[in-house]
This record gives sequence, C-alpha cells and structure tokens, in this order.
Amino acid sequence: MFNSIRGIVSEKGTEAVFILSGDIEWEIAMPVNDIQTLSLNDECRVFTWLYHREDQMKLFGFCNESRRNTFLELIKVDGIGPKVAVKIMGGISQDDFEHALENGDLARLEAVPGLGKKTAQKMLLSLKGKLIQIQSIDSVSPYNELVEALVGMGYDRRLAAQALAKAEKSVASDLPANEKEKIIFKEAVLSLSGA
Repeated sequence: MFNSIRGIVSEKGTEAVFILSGDIEWEIAMPVNDIQTLSLNDECRVFTWLYHREDQMKLFGFCNESRRNTFLELIKVDGIGPKVAVKIMGGISQDDFEHALENGDLARLEAVPGLGKKTAQKMLLSLKGKLIQIQSIDSVSPYNELVEALVGMGYDRRLAAQALAKAEKSVASDLPANEKEKIIFKEAVLSLSGA
C-alpha cells in the first residue's frame, strides 16, 4: 500500500520517528539503529510496511529497501512478529546480521538483546542464504531469473549464483541466448546436486 514516505523528521523517540509530510505527521516504528541515521528537521525518505489487524494498524519504517527486506524475511520466521523483528534489527547492524547468518554464527545471534537460543536457531535455519543483496549477486551472475529458479528449488542463493557463473565459463559464447541459458541452468543444477 505504502512504499515509502518522504518528509521532514519532526520528532525522534527510542522506538519511533515522526515524519511531517505535507499536512500529515506520520508515526513510524523503526529499529533504533535506523532512527539514529535520521536527524531532526532534515528531509528523509523512509521505506515502510503497514501492519494491519482488525484491532490495530501500525506503520514500520526502515532507512533503505535492504533493511525492509530483512524485516520482511524476519517476520516469516516462526515466533517472530513485527515488534520482535524491529527489536532484533535494532540490536545488530545489517552487515553483522548477514555475516552471522552466512557463517552460522549462533553465538553472535544469541548475543542480540531479546533473542534466545531457540529463536536464533530458527532464524539461522530459515534465513541462511536469503539476505544476500541482489547487487552482490549481479556481480557474480547476470542470470537473476535463473538464480531465483534455483533458490525456488531449495538451493542457497550464493551457491546458486556461483554455480551459474562457473557454468557460464564452460559454455560456448556464440550460442543463441536462450540455448545458452538452458545449458548454463542444466550445468548449474548438476554442479549443485553434486553430480
């Protein structure tokens, strides 16, 4: 419904910011480290997500799309709702979070305030390989649709991109594009399956 809100930061709290956009002042719940990137009376753009239940509506905001995507992946994890996701994101930087997930660093995840061992384990199982930025994948492989297809088949995003890049090197460059893609995809699947 809302992708983002642009306006002036009129007030900052510990859990939310207030943004004046036209004649409307929005209250937006944000992770504490996202709030810290904003300055009072400065113009900003906040990427939003609307939480809606029959008894409550709440707007959540993030300093960029990457942070919002992290939030959206977090709330898919069993036992993590929007409030808990924002608290988790406020207790660890984006880079540290992605690094901990990619390296299976359970101890680092457990050190995040409000995150217990069970929830950290669930996060690790659910999110490993899912928070890799699309920009970094683009540098590995131009075949984003093939990467997504391999991820849909259950393969890790980073490994899928690497397998496609490796397969691309072994395919003749003079083939028609659609034929080349088919061969690259087949080679990547074989590589990922250990065949």
